[in-house]
Amino acid sequence: MIIYKTKEEVELIRQSCLLVNSSIAEIAKHIKPGVSTLYLNNLAEEFIRDHGAIPSFKNYHGFPYACCMSVNDAVVHGFPTGNELKEDDVISVDVGAFKNGFHGDSAYTFALVNVKDETKKLMRITKESLYKGIEKAIAGNRVGDISFAIQEYTERKNGYGVVRELVGHGLGKDLHEDPQVPNYGKRGSGTKLQEGLVIAIEPMINLGKRYVYNDKDGWTVRTKDGKPSAHYEHTVCVKKDKADILSSFEAIEIAEKANPNLCSDYY
Repeated sequence: MIIYKTKEEVELIRQSCLLVNSSIAEIAKHIKPGVSTLYLNNLAEEFIRDHGAIPSFKNYHGFPYACCMSVNDAVVHGFPTGNELKEDDVISVDVGAFKNGFHGDSAYTFALVNVKDETKKLMRITKESLYKGIEKAIAGNRVGDISFAIQEYTERKNGYGVVRELVGHGLGKDLHEDPQVPNYGKRGSGTKLQEGLVIAIEPMINLGKRYVYNDKDGWTVRTKDGKPSAHYEHTVCVKKDKADILSSFEAIEIAEKANPNLCSDYY
């Protein structure tokens, strides 16, 4: 069942999303070789709770952490661990926060200073594909128009693997609501978009093939060929002429460029 949001509800979701992005920006300040993803997770959880919210992911269907920290060949749902980051790692950070009765959800991929050029390009194309999908999130279009735009740019034009098993989703009082928003599909197919629909659009794109598997922890999704993956996510509200992006990468990008341990020359 699709739940359309009032203007007041959309603003509450925006508040939760911006808190999520602030927490990711806080993480960005501390990413460097030798730091563990568990340390970064704990930092984000403290930040979220200090701002009067609850981490959406913690204990969600048994997920034991506040953030998904997916390194290199991990696509999504990676467990934060005590393993230290290396100077050629790429890490996807996915965070949710629940405040004032509504969830916010966003994700961003970071590259440490010595990441390979082919991974930088993957990150750029994946990030650009997110906005190509958002361009189609307007009233009168269908979910398949978003899906097609992402797949066309990443897979057909650039030869990357689009993960099929994981999709974007509706967002509101529940972390995952209808409709599902795949990153592949046919134009003109799927649910018709109407004003007030809030969805998380999140391309998950592999450098190699699209095939993935679940790690032994039961959560972490990895590429079968061991090649890196990138993941960016915005929460948006469908409008008549242009989608309203409720999350923001602005603070994240500022922190990314200010951190000498991170690579920001890929976009």
